[in-house]
Amino acid sequence: MSKTAAALSGDAPDAPVRPRLGRRIGLIAYSVFVGVVVLALIAAGVGVWFVNRSFPQTEGTIALDGLSGAVTVQRSELGIPTITASSTDDLFFAQGYVHAQDRFWEMDFRRHVTSGRLAELFGESQLGTDAFLRTLGWREIAEQEVAALDETTLSYYQSYADGVNAYLADRDEADISLEYAVLGLQNAPYEIEPWTPADSVAWLKAMAWDLRSNIETETERALLATTYTDEQVLELYPPYPFDENPVIVPEITDVPAATETADAATAGIRWTEVADVVSAVSTLIGGTGEGIGSNSWVVAGDYTDTGMPLLANDPHLGASLPSVWYQAGLRCSVVSDTCPFDVSGFSFSGVPGIIIGHNASIAWGFTNLTTDVVDLYIEKLDGDQYWRDGQLVDLDTRTETLKVAGGEDVELTIRSTVHGPIVSGLTADFDAIAADPVVGTAGATVTPTAEPEGESAVSIQWTALQPGTTATAIFELNAATDFTGFRAAAEKFVVPAQNLIYADVTGNIGYQTPGQLPIRGAGDGSLPQPG
Repeated sequence: MSKTAAALSGDAPDAPVRPRLGRRIGLIAYSVFVGVVVLALIAAGVGVWFVNRSFPQTEGTIALDGLSGAVTVQRSELGIPTITASSTDDLFFAQGYVHAQDRFWEMDFRRHVTSGRLAELFGESQLGTDAFLRTLGWREIAEQEVAALDETTLSYYQSYADGVNAYLADRDEADISLEYAVLGLQNAPYEIEPWTPADSVAWLKAMAWDLRSNIETETERALLATTYTDEQVLELYPPYPFDENPVIVPEITDVPAATETADAATAGIRWTEVADVVSAVSTLIGGTGEGIGSNSWVVAGDYTDTGMPLLANDPHLGASLPSVWYQAGLRCSVVSDTCPFDVSGFSFSGVPGIIIGHNASIAWGFTNLTTDVVDLYIEKLDGDQYWRDGQLVDLDTRTETLKVAGGEDVELTIRSTVHGPIVSGLTADFDAIAADPVVGTAGATVTPTAEPEGESAVSIQWTALQPGTTATAIFELNAATDFTGFRAAAEKFVVPAQNLIYADVTGNIGYQTPGQLPIRGAGDGSLPQPG
């Protein structure tokens, strides 16, 4: 057969086939590439939409049930809102709405922390945390504080909660925050609950726990005291060198607000050098306590270029993302007795009002006093009773249910003495202290005489486990117009103990130390005490 015939019959040589095959492979590869790119673009678009769907609306108008009048929310280039309303109900309603717009996942997570309900979100891995927080009872104390609020303050918290719930209404979880979409992959049944005033007040307990002092040191000393001598423990925890760095504090007398004259503005202040920090606190507040101040500065106008006071405040809380602080402004369109707020500064997401900031008349700042407000006690138990002053007394006992995402409910029995809840059985350190208890006085270990027989346990006493008035103090600080009003508000700031600095537009500066401090017997708080 000739070559021509062979070609017509299809018996062509191999070489001419390869270019066609190569083009076909290239076309397939190109098609696959284009398909991948298209899918990637679609996925990116869906991802952007999925993330952006929970972003807050920052322009235009929103119609909301629950407002009695128009409210304006102006945001800076950085997204910082200034809220203006004609009534306090509308003002705090709008603050709750805006906080929820920007940070509701954070708020919801926080209330699960303060309520000891993290396992409802994340499963059994959080049962240990829940058991500890339920035992401390932050939420229970917060509910007691809400029940004791005056009518006006309660209306602020309720309006704020109403605003949060207005944002939550008719929104799916994933519309509220991307985190809920992720959470739904492992905990699909989870549903968001309405916000309540107790959810706000409970966060103040979490902040107080974060700012407590000495509990870790007291625990460490108690563990070390089983192995080392008092002298060796003292070497590990040396006292502050007051001889090298003396404390100078003002003795503040009960005087009326400063008048317009410079002499009157300083008439109530006498500066006194004291030997130690206990004396310093005693000089300031007339009671027993300890603690050293931190980074706050308020400089009189005599030392500034403008001739007016300069206030600088460094709360130096631990870094977090998002920050624990939320910058905002709250303004009544007409400032009056019924709507007294024109204040800017830093709030907590989930809490109405401004924590640190200034209004038209005064500015104030906080730093932690770092005083010791937590004590451990070594209790002696006998069944459902404990020894107290030579007698057996019934333990206070309650049972709570811990709900677990993807698991069975867990029953938790909480026992308390007159000092507070029993925390041994919850952490390894407290268990170790209960197993080999050491008690002390003034930094030295002592052996109790006639110690009763029974099981040893550790209880905890903390100033924040008593109902207080800090939730009210926030609004009184926001509305104060002079030093007298500032001090009256500070008096209600019972937990956590703080350094409060002050400046006003008339040139006055001031300092106040609010906070409840333990009044102890023989002990100084450095070691556990016998129950």
